[in-house]
Amino acid sequence: MTTFTPYYSADLEPSFVFGRTYVTRRRVTRIDAAALLSATVALILLVPARLILPGMTDIGRPGLVMGLLLFIWWLLARFTPTLSMTGPQPMRWALMGFLVSALISYAIGFMRGLTTMEANSADRMILYYGVFAGILLTAADGVPNWIRLRGVLKVLVMCGAVVGAIGIIQYITKIDITTYLQIPGLEAKGWAPGFEERGGGVRVAATTTHYIELAATLALILPFGMHFAMHAGTRWRRQISAFACICLAAGNAATISRTGILAIILMFVVLVPVWAWRTRYNILIMTGVMLAGLGGASPGLLRTLTRLFDDPSSNPAFTVRADRYPLAFHYISQRPWFGRGTGTWVAPQYQILDNQWLVTLIANGYIGAMVLALLHLTGIVLAFLAYRRSSTPEDKHLCAALISTQLIALVVAGTFDSLSFSTYTMILALTCGMCGTVWRLTHPARTVRTSTTRWFLGN
Repeated sequence: MTTFTPYYSADLEPSFVFGRTYVTRRRVTRIDAAALLSATVALILLVPARLILPGMTDIGRPGLVMGLLLFIWWLLARFTPTLSMTGPQPMRWALMGFLVSALISYAIGFMRGLTTMEANSADRMILYYGVFAGILLTAADGVPNWIRLRGVLKVLVMCGAVVGAIGIIQYITKIDITTYLQIPGLEAKGWAPGFEERGGGVRVAATTTHYIELAATLALILPFGMHFAMHAGTRWRRQISAFACICLAAGNAATISRTGILAIILMFVVLVPVWAWRTRYNILIMTGVMLAGLGGASPGLLRTLTRLFDDPSSNPAFTVRADRYPLAFHYISQRPWFGRGTGTWVAPQYQILDNQWLVTLIANGYIGAMVLALLHLTGIVLAFLAYRRSSTPEDKHLCAALISTQLIALVVAGTFDSLSFSTYTMILALTCGMCGTVWRLTHPARTVRTSTTRWFLGN
């Protein structure tokens, strides 16, 4: 007996469009928000951070320029109702609070009087936040459906795996292969991290500007690699994703960073409860095999990693940071509410604190720190709501992966000046925006019908 089984297109078109209805529409275009975000991610991760457009500061990285153009594009789209997606988006309001607070602190900084170094840094930080906003808003409002969302994440995972592989090669060979990468139209400018000896090994930075930045960036990407290793559509894609996870995790280990280890632990805290017991067992086995491989390839690396969390009272990494706290709180007490001015706590004029929360408290005050925390908490809440609304294990796991990135961001901001590093910050902006994306794609007010209905002939 012949039957017809309906198969619905993944792209949807509205049947009813109201002011608060979420919709997606099939568009005859290949360059959409997802494609531009994918290009931005590739430029940020694959182009070494020291390569910038001629005559510009570090804000002239190609990926950052692309992010700023995305912000301008989003603003123009908001003035054209037919180009913007209707309906509320809480990430917009959370970001607005963050930006308004930053602008108020920026103005207060100039009112008190700034040195030339502080003024230049303040101007740079405002542009920098524009890039952050462009990536976040384009992801939150522009990605049209689940397929395009997964496409951006696949690009993120593959590019992150390449960066992790570069870090592994650097660790093994002690050669910075990124110095041989010359891109026409770009010039090398700024500080090159080089290699730092630690515990018999070397710390690597790959295409980023610092070892801790590389560790935190790879940790933000790893949850999505694990997502595709479990939920990719075919076996070979799952195998490729699993290999990408190995590159991400091993690249993280090659940084010899406490931040990287802490971030991975936080990822497991969120994802392990979501996994079935068989998945937990498989991940445990894979982790054991990877650690054994690392131990065989570099026995000193595992010993060093296990000693990173020695007694804090005698560990310089903890004691040096603690010695800076009295100075930080002295400055905070002078201007507690909106701080000394956005971007004005700048080295070498001031001491590096290795703690983004302290830097934010000094530069933007209690209000600035609260809205920054609220930005991440909004992402967690939105991704959690999307998790509860999702009807498939794959979508639920993706939402959990996004929750883990925001938890990581909240905690590791206390271990380094996270928002001072552009690669990490822009990948963080992407994950914040995608928390808004999954909330929007699971919103109960989406009244849609299939744009095309196809039928498969079956028996």
